[in-house]
Amino acid sequence: MLLSGEYAVLDGAKALCLPTKLGQKLHVKPSRGSDLIWVSQDSKGEKWFEAHISLYDFSAVKTSNEEIAAYIGKLLKNSVRLNSEFLDKWNGFKVITDLEFPLEWGLGSSSSLTYAVAEWAGINPFFLHFKMSEGSGYDIACAGAEGPLHYSLKDDELSYAEIDYSPSFKDKLYFVYLEKKEDSAEAVRNYLKTGNNRKQTAQEITDITNQLIDCKSLDKFEELITKHEDIIAKATGKTKIKDEKFGDYWGCMKSLGAWGGDFILATSQKSSQETRDYFRSKELETVIPYEDLVL
Repeated sequence: MLLSGEYAVLDGAKALCLPTKLGQKLHVKPSRGSDLIWVSQDSKGEKWFEAHISLYDFSAVKTSNEEIAAYIGKLLKNSVRLNSEFLDKWNGFKVITDLEFPLEWGLGSSSSLTYAVAEWAGINPFFLHFKMSEGSGYDIACAGAEGPLHYSLKDDELSYAEIDYSPSFKDKLYFVYLEKKEDSAEAVRNYLKTGNNRKQTAQEITDITNQLIDCKSLDKFEELITKHEDIIAKATGKTKIKDEKFGDYWGCMKSLGAWGGDFILATSQKSSQETRDYFRSKELETVIPYEDLVL
């Protein structure tokens, strides 16, 4: 979860990042033949994708989804470019990926996959990420982290470090899934084309991130995330999520990642049950307390 810095992190803003307890695992074992058999399983252990991938040119010999197979082929091909000894023997493998969260949540399923494949290939996960994506790479840092961290990318140099971040008011914070998945890559491309006053935005967001890290009260936290929403709304020309859908909500709200879908953060000084009931009245069932999700 990107608590602060969405969009602006692309222009050097310091971001506050929250790795989640739920992630993705990749299992690799040798198999017969010279192809790579790839199986992806969801959080219930049910197969949602399968492919037989040629180790000659990384094309899909057979697959349940051509687009996903092409992405995996590109991921493997770029891994070989970064380590010529990876997969050079043409020995067959069976690869199984296991998600620990519902597929539709979008909690960095592609970034955690990139990190896991890089580990398998013995390469730097950031090098692989930047061959695959225009994204900032914060989610790659999260994939290998053991707790919250700050992250920045400036002049092609990235900087990140784990921090002691455990707000005293975390029992008043909730993550709400909006029942809609946004395309993060598309959101990045749009912002890079149309973002307004991006350097100024990055500096303002960095200031907010530094204050969030040191924030001691819920009132101050709400003030900061509201200001963050105002800045990003102005930079992107998008409507704030609370103004768009939750005008009658008593607490504050902040989009997380690409605006318009995935998760939001909501603050609430009412009981957990009252908070859940509100979002259920909006037909939103996934309301997760901060401590249940953040690593």
